[in-house]
Amino acid sequence: MTTETTGVTSIAVNRLHAAEQGQLNKLSAGVTWGIPWREGELSRSDKLELIGSVGKQGLAMQSWPTAYWPDGSVKWSAHAAVINGIEDSGFEVHRLSGSAESTAPSAPVTVSETEETIALDTGVIVCTLNKQGDRLIRSIVREGLPVCEGAELVCLKETISGVSGVRTVREEPFRGVIRTAVVEQTGPVRAVVRFDGRHRSTGRSAMWIPFTLRLYVYAGLDQIRLVHTFFYDGNPNEDFIKGLGVTFRIPMRGPLYNRHVRFAGDTAMFAESPKTLHTRRTKGKYRELFERQSAGEMVTFDPAEDGYFLGLLDDSAVWDDFKLVQDSADHYRIAKRTQEGCSWLRSAEGRRAGGLGYVGGEGGGLAAGLRDFWRKHPSGMEAAGLSSDEASLTVWFWSPDVQAMDLRHYDTRTHVESSYEGAEELRATPYGIANTNEINVWCLSGTPDNGRLEGMLSLSQSPELLVCEPAYYRRAGAFGIWSLPDRSTAAKAELEDRLDGIIAFYQAEVEQRRWYGLWDYGDFMHSYDPVRHVWNYDLGGCAWQNTELAPNMWLWYMFLRSGRHDIFRLAEAMTRHTSEVDVYHFGEYAGLGSRHNVVHWGCGCKEARIAMAGLHRYYYYLTADERIGELMDDVKDADYATVTLDPMRAYFPPDEHPTHIRVGPDWAAFSSNWMTRWERYEDEVYRNKIITGIECIKAAKYGLISGPTYGYDPATSKLTPMGDDNWGRHLAICMGGPQVWLEMADMLKDPEWEDRMAEFGVYYNLPQERKDLITNGEISASRFEHPVLSVALVAYGAARLNNAETAQTAWSILLGNPFARVRLLEDGADVAQVGPLREIDWINTNEAAQWSLNTIISLELIDDALPASLDSTLVHTAGTKG
Repeated sequence: MTTETTGVTSIAVNRLHAAEQGQLNKLSAGVTWGIPWREGELSRSDKLELIGSVGKQGLAMQSWPTAYWPDGSVKWSAHAAVINGIEDSGFEVHRLSGSAESTAPSAPVTVSETEETIALDTGVIVCTLNKQGDRLIRSIVREGLPVCEGAELVCLKETISGVSGVRTVREEPFRGVIRTAVVEQTGPVRAVVRFDGRHRSTGRSAMWIPFTLRLYVYAGLDQIRLVHTFFYDGNPNEDFIKGLGVTFRIPMRGPLYNRHVRFAGDTAMFAESPKTLHTRRTKGKYRELFERQSAGEMVTFDPAEDGYFLGLLDDSAVWDDFKLVQDSADHYRIAKRTQEGCSWLRSAEGRRAGGLGYVGGEGGGLAAGLRDFWRKHPSGMEAAGLSSDEASLTVWFWSPDVQAMDLRHYDTRTHVESSYEGAEELRATPYGIANTNEINVWCLSGTPDNGRLEGMLSLSQSPELLVCEPAYYRRAGAFGIWSLPDRSTAAKAELEDRLDGIIAFYQAEVEQRRWYGLWDYGDFMHSYDPVRHVWNYDLGGCAWQNTELAPNMWLWYMFLRSGRHDIFRLAEAMTRHTSEVDVYHFGEYAGLGSRHNVVHWGCGCKEARIAMAGLHRYYYYLTADERIGELMDDVKDADYATVTLDPMRAYFPPDEHPTHIRVGPDWAAFSSNWMTRWERYEDEVYRNKIITGIECIKAAKYGLISGPTYGYDPATSKLTPMGDDNWGRHLAICMGGPQVWLEMADMLKDPEWEDRMAEFGVYYNLPQERKDLITNGEISASRFEHPVLSVALVAYGAARLNNAETAQTAWSILLGNPFARVRLLEDGADVAQVGPLREIDWINTNEAAQWSLNTIISLELIDDALPASLDSTLVHTAGTKG
């Protein structure tokens, strides 16, 4: 279906990287991003073009829809282009008229397949991939010379058996074996190939650790992006991952002194050669040659003139292997050795390595950068065999030079009452969780100088992204109802300061509390212990947040309204973590996630809300990330998982209903999954599931006020009331339900459903006597707890029903909250690495997220009811403790 287009004809998009860094990356780079559209604004047959700010020239751009409106017009589109690093900082996307054609790439990506291989030609490199076996990349050729002769996934398994004191520890190497290789996108600007498989023992047929790996190339570039996901399918009490990574095989040409290794340190590059020109006799012209060698230049000698010095080189040590190990967020070490069987020599130490490595010789080499290298420690880089005909560069997601990965639970029983753990059943298993990491690879014709290495380092750690202006996102209705920053009154300015202050506080806490590590990075902690001056890292359900009360949504709305690079990266890290680590991707709990706990997968409550598409679709639509896309596909039928694990099993015994769910967070999570499936694929089956549920809720005695627990049948999508006073109402609306439902209303266009949401918001905070007039005394006000969690729908009710009293109620709740009355961080100063702690003894992430979300929505819906100034006295509560 096509629609008549209306609205904008051009959209400004800017480099997110440039907005905060102040200095543009100088390397050309591939970029993929998303743009939202109002209903009816862009038809699927419309053609678009990217215009650069320099010269106003058309740039090659590949476009495709990622979501549709019910009328068939495009809701979100995705685009891929190559940015010429030094030239453009801003761009425009133009709609082409008539028969005009968009600019084609001068050297388009081409994809060719045989029964055994897939070949990707960018015009600069040809990357040949295998469709089977344990070598994913067969070769990479640049300018007729191979710069890579293979790449494989490597895993080292540590198995512990026996009992304490009589234990056996065995290490076993595994390699990733391809099960399927599929071309997902064929160009002309970008091509994508997806591999799926498992790791197989090199000594026997044992298999474990499934993986998904996507490989991306862009037209005219020598860069390859890898997005690697591994899944845990072992027994955490016996099967430990000792090492996990990717190894690239690199042909080595030329004399040893023209071969080079590079590792990015804190502020400079570790630069050496297997045969350095440094001897005790290196002086004069040889000192100059040594300096040129250290800069990566090729050097030559005259055997007749330089015979004595060449003899010295023959006598000097050959350094065959080098490695960098980032063993914590605050320490790395570099070591080298001459050969296996000899000691490793400590070469350098530092704090936070950049995560970029290079190995090469005459005719070229390979550089690889692991994103969030020190943040997701223990990571590593290892270069081996530099004196041979084929060297290797291994990028370690988990370095084998540290203790093996330990995924066991912290206890053998659960602690429901004392520690707020969610269920008497332990269910603390990592079986089915995952972790995703990104590597950027550059296929080079020679050893790069420091300037280019720094550019590659910058791109690997902060990839290019184009984003729209915040005002455009809001105009397009992206992700429902939210406000732009407005400081036009004293009260609004104060609220904006508080919203920014909360973000600044959590950014500082990530660093101050070292919320880093492969399995932790991206998450926040739940609540604080002012006695020990620590977050509740060891208190059951009060440790890691695990999406409790939708912090993902808070961060994404803060990005949308500000366009800030630092907030985007904060939200991105949380999305990567919560969509993988906190969620089960296969096994008994597939489609569900683990509630907050000391260990991310530790809580006995496995719920749909943690895995729901509503938390992750922000990142998908802004970046078109395929991994997040498939995760959202995976949860489309998560409601069936509740049949085997009833969310209300502790309160409702088995009866005639297949399972029991709450309208929120359970049905709200399902509806976010179904809405996403409907808009992405125009799948009417999932639209109908939403409508069936809404009709059941509307048919309940008091609409959305009823319930909130229902009997549920996934086969029919029908909700059956279980009484009207059976559970706390706050859970229905604090886990992302309002954000999902308000956006869903734009698609459904059902005024009655909108009225039910509004009525619920008005009703929520009424006193019991006024509630009784509406619900005949059948529902207790005691079930309507935590008013601050209700304000999104309270504000919506006030706006839709033009209810001034309800609007005042909403603001009195928000302004009476500590987050409104005190200023968290006045100056946003850097946290000291060693010394006093900055702390807020009453802080908790639940209210930080919900107060922020509800304030953002209220500033859009009922800003006219906000007092001109706030009466509360500002208090600086970020105290210091020695």
